[in-house]
Amino acid sequence: MEVFAQQLINGLTLGSIYGLIAIGYTMVFGIIGMINFAHGDVFMLSAFIALITFLIVTTWLGISSIALALLIVLIVAMALTALWGWSIERIAYRPLRGSFRLAPLISAIGVSIFLSNFVQVVQGARNKPTPPMMRDVITLWTGENGYAVALSYKQIIIMLTTVVLLAGFWYLVQKTPLGRAQRACEQDRKMAALLGIDVDRTISLTFVLGAALAAVAGTMYLLYYGVVSFSDGFTPGVKAFTAAVLGGIGSLPGAVLGGLLIGLIETFWSAYFSIEYKDVAAFSILAIVLIFMPSGILGRPEVEKV
Repeated sequence: MEVFAQQLINGLTLGSIYGLIAIGYTMVFGIIGMINFAHGDVFMLSAFIALITFLIVTTWLGISSIALALLIVLIVAMALTALWGWSIERIAYRPLRGSFRLAPLISAIGVSIFLSNFVQVVQGARNKPTPPMMRDVITLWTGENGYAVALSYKQIIIMLTTVVLLAGFWYLVQKTPLGRAQRACEQDRKMAALLGIDVDRTISLTFVLGAALAAVAGTMYLLYYGVVSFSDGFTPGVKAFTAAVLGGIGSLPGAVLGGLLIGLIETFWSAYFSIEYKDVAAFSILAIVLIFMPSGILGRPEVEKV
């Protein structure tokens, strides 16, 4: 029971990170129907930005409070990564919006390769560690065999951040003028433009928000693992995309639900079976779900306009 509880906590933490990345995928797809395959590398770039900012804040500026340092890191990472997201949309995606459907996909793959190689050249190919952050844990209980179930402060921060951001973005999409513009563009961009909605601005802001969410995920990833590499964009990006599809791409709660499920499947499979086949287990569950629920768990069936 103690091992099960500990793996449940670990799975929810990992799934929360996947869910944060998956929201970015699902927001972009919901509006322009495009899978932004560069989103995983934007997440990786944000983790490097967070690492550099943390080292500057703690080493050069001498800030010893971890909470204050993390807050500054989060703000800086979100701002700079959002700028990257805006630039990518303007340079790589907007000129191809009226082109054939595969053109933005090819461009997204090109941006992904560019970002990965750019970080590799600038930061090097080695793993970049960060000084230990928030080692304190809360021991929930100790079993008869001496196994202690622990919940660390960084796990609490990651899970609470995911819940707060999901609630905030759901409110933004459902209750604000920007959210109404996003939903209008999702239904029919031409009609939205005729009704006075600035479609280009709405799409740009969506990329900015998605990149800012990737920055939060990158900061949480750095906080949790304490190390980042230029190759860390691909695997978490694919897992997050899988989570978005599993939960129902286009649904914000579905993206987080899918992320939590992928994180739990990976963690429990690694603990009780074999860590080498954890990815096989996650993608197998995805295939089984999509066979019986093609639109995902919380997704809506797509209606073809005639």
